[in-house]
Amino acid sequence: MKLATWNVNGIRAREAQVLELVERERPDVLCLQEIKAPPARVPASLCELEGYFCLWHGETAYSGVGLHVRRDLAVVAPAFVHPPFDMETRIATVDVPGATIASVYVPNGGKDYAAKLRFLAAMERWAAEVSAAGRTLVVAGDLNVARTDRDVHPKERKVGAIGQRPDERALLEALVGHGLVDLGRAADPDNDGLFTYWAPWRNLRQRNIGWRIDYVLASAPLAARLTRCAVLADFGTSDHAPVVAEFGT
Repeated sequence: MKLATWNVNGIRAREAQVLELVERERPDVLCLQEIKAPPARVPASLCELEGYFCLWHGETAYSGVGLHVRRDLAVVAPAFVHPPFDMETRIATVDVPGATIASVYVPNGGKDYAAKLRFLAAMERWAAEVSAAGRTLVVAGDLNVARTDRDVHPKERKVGAIGQRPDERALLEALVGHGLVDLGRAADPDNDGLFTYWAPWRNLRQRNIGWRIDYVLASAPLAARLTRCAVLADFGTSDHAPVVAEFGT
């Protein structure tokens, strides 16, 4: 199985690039975030992505996620679900053979930090329930928290900065603590320049002055089959890079 996740920062602006990513990587599961469009405004070429069962869950000009499952992976159309804590079209989940997969866009917290903490806490409780039920879980997307200082370039580190605060990091660690593995770090443990987001000014991306806030978290049994987890840092014009995780049989 191969999974790709990408915060596109506007699906209409990134239509051709999403198609290019699908053609290049051929993921079995595609998770998109910050689509900034209701289903009716998604470009026609993506609305029914060839070869996939597709869900678009978004609002005009704000937030939103996509979740797409290759028809080879699911024999019949799977049921896409939004957990009760969903707000502002920020999470969609699907059960595929052997796993529950979530495409997630956590609030950045700049306008309502308390809402971000509530969302993270609710997601942690939901993950606990999924794990307790014996399901393999994959959480993929823009979680808007850098796990440690190492996941932020030294020039971007700031005490008290949202995305780097102890309370939000603790909630992310609690989520990971339900038997999940951070595949990006597991695949590249010694890389101090492993980032997925770069603010769109001062050539920060070209200088690799960024943050790692986009993740694929997977239950340990699935993580043990990981063969590749790559940040496609040179791909696309979003301020985030796609992350691709591939698993063996």
